[in-house]
Amino acid sequence: MKKINLAITGCMGRMGQQIIKSAKSDKSFKIVTLTENKLVNKKIYGLKPTLNTEEAIRKANLIIDFTVPKCTFEILRISSKLKKKVIIGTTGFTKKEEDLIKKYSKRIPILKAGNMSLGINLLMYLTEIASKSLGDKFLSKVFEVHHKHKKDNPSGTALMLGKGIAIGKKKDFYNLIGKKYLNKKVFPYGKKINFNSIRKGEVIGKHEVSFSSGKEIITLNHEAFDRALYSEGALAAAKWLSKKRPGLYSMRDLLNFN
Repeated sequence: MKKINLAITGCMGRMGQQIIKSAKSDKSFKIVTLTENKLVNKKIYGLKPTLNTEEAIRKANLIIDFTVPKCTFEILRISSKLKKKVIIGTTGFTKKEEDLIKKYSKRIPILKAGNMSLGINLLMYLTEIASKSLGDKFLSKVFEVHHKHKKDNPSGTALMLGKGIAIGKKKDFYNLIGKKYLNKKVFPYGKKINFNSIRKGEVIGKHEVSFSSGKEIITLNHEAFDRALYSEGALAAAKWLSKKRPGLYSMRDLLNFN
């Protein structure tokens, strides 16, 4: 089987390092390019990291990007020009940026997910079902815990779950976003979706969606214990996307949740 020539952005970051490790042990891939936002004076598995340039990206069939929005759009501009496929695991996009990603997907195949874990994507699916079934009589909120190094809050996964609540209610997610709390021991339900983010220690990821009628509470949750969950999910997405035409895809498309 012909290997997928892979470029990995943010190669010095936590996820970048984990994707490199997982890709090296997967015979479907050949890592041809590693990039960072500044020059790194050392080699990783025989490759010297470079900046996001056309020359670097031209070698790859597909790029996996777990970085920051600024870097993601550098990659999308180059990939769109060179007709490369892109996996986006970056989070923290604005609505305007989300719309721009959709425009790029008309030219190239893009799979974007706030979380690449099978369990989390199943949790979102269950969140949609619960939200639809419970209706407006139940208020909802989203709780998440991540390691102290994580910069964005709420996490991309928490926002993804919030979107699941909105989809279930057939409402616009951005109009349903409520208050965003950081490191609160308790936080309230609301008519809009409230979020609480805890940043502590080296927690890989914990997410919880709760629905309350005032008389009962229904909770859906997921906890990750190994970062390889995300890198292996990203590589599974890369294999799937390598055969797709231009369009904007999600892990839900890959997993065939109806």
